[in-house]
Amino acid sequence: MSDLSQLAQDYDRVEKALTFIQTYADRQPNLSEIAAHVNLSEFHFQRLFSRWTGISPKRFLQYVTKEYAKQLLKESQSILDTAYDIGLSGGSRLHDLFVVCEAITPGQYKRMGVGLEIEYGCHPSPFGHCLIAATTRGICYLEFLLQGQKMASINGIRRRWPRAKFIERPHKTRKLVHRIFDFALPKDSAPLHLYVKGTNFQIKVWEALLKIPLGKVVTYADVARHIGMPKATRAVGNAVGQNPIPFLIPCHRVIRKTGMFGNYAGGKERKKAMIGWEAVRYKAESLKR
Repeated sequence: MSDLSQLAQDYDRVEKALTFIQTYADRQPNLSEIAAHVNLSEFHFQRLFSRWTGISPKRFLQYVTKEYAKQLLKESQSILDTAYDIGLSGGSRLHDLFVVCEAITPGQYKRMGVGLEIEYGCHPSPFGHCLIAATTRGICYLEFLLQGQKMASINGIRRRWPRAKFIERPHKTRKLVHRIFDFALPKDSAPLHLYVKGTNFQIKVWEALLKIPLGKVVTYADVARHIGMPKATRAVGNAVGQNPIPFLIPCHRVIRKTGMFGNYAGGKERKKAMIGWEAVRYKAESLKR
């Protein structure tokens, strides 16, 4: 089993554990209760959780609480104004993995994918299985799958590009997934290209999201202010929800000003897991510098 396959398998139980903890947060379930809920012994659950996150369940939960989110917001008040266009700079691969976002032209938008060939595949990731699709211009779709959702996701790509030619080529898209999620790979200076289809407003919002560095969060109001439309918070929320390439365009790093994590297309617990998973890696990288 590959590392990503193992992480995907681990994630299913991690998400189940996070949901359980969230449901019974008022009585703070202990490790024994959480392990029993996911049908593992305390020892095996602790080992599984540490394999997925790199730290203990108790420590990880500190990164997915409302109070931690509020602390991040306090630290990140001007993050969009001061961040580099592609996030933090530094010597680690986490910061060298950068993204170039290219929007389709109005003419291409109208053609709805005529003459476009889209390759896709379903692969394991640290946040469960995902479906990824790409053209010769770049990645055009990424979705984390719920149980039995593969065909629904494929139909989602087809709705975005109804006249394109679709070819399932997992042997090619697998390389993209490893570049996105396998941080143990050697550094690669070549950027990942995204090829997005959206309104001018949506694209402006998605470009703002690309400026949010790993390990940080901002509010919907922060994004609205940054794009010069401070009263458009609700519209920003809608644009964030329409993001066709989550994680790479990091919509999970946008939360409510109250510190609540808010909704996420892949599920609330997945959003929490992403923020916590990135926080662990950011803290580890910070210690190295």
